[in-house]
Amino acid sequence: MAPPFDDGLTILPVPYGHPDATRFTAALQQIYVDLYAVEDVTPMDPAEFTLPSGLFLVGYLGDEPVASGAWRAHDSPAPDFQFGDAEIKRMYVAENARGRGYARLVLRELERTAALAGRKRVVLETGVRQPAAIALYRSAGYTDMPKFGLHKDMPEILCLGKELS
Repeated sequence: MAPPFDDGLTILPVPYGHPDATRFTAALQQIYVDLYAVEDVTPMDPAEFTLPSGLFLVGYLGDEPVASGAWRAHDSPAPDFQFGDAEIKRMYVAENARGRGYARLVLRELERTAALAGRKRVVLETGVRQPAAIALYRSAGYTDMPKFGLHKDMPEILCLGKELS
């Protein structure tokens, strides 16, 4: 568990099926439908988001959930993944909490916990219609990498990665 940050945000691990995780995942899926006319249909096994193979985090202001993010381990051969990868999934900030830096705090905690679990690199998919997400990831040191995953043939998908220290 991450202690409260200066602004009072507390980031806690929750099961993939936790009501707050489920609510934010559904809200994020609606964003995908609005932007791309399709949900993310990448297969997700809740067990993938349980340490040591992954983690789902929710950020709280008091009792109010305001942000989420998750990672899951990948040890597949190239070109899609490398041994030691952690794939970032389900980054979301509630509409009423955007612009306060909560996504950056969740991302840092995802990177920290992935590194503690022995992951060597974090990778993610985002879309060209999500400029705020792209700006966040680039400002956090993520760089372009070859496309991977179920959506790798979609031109509007962008894949980014970052080595963990």
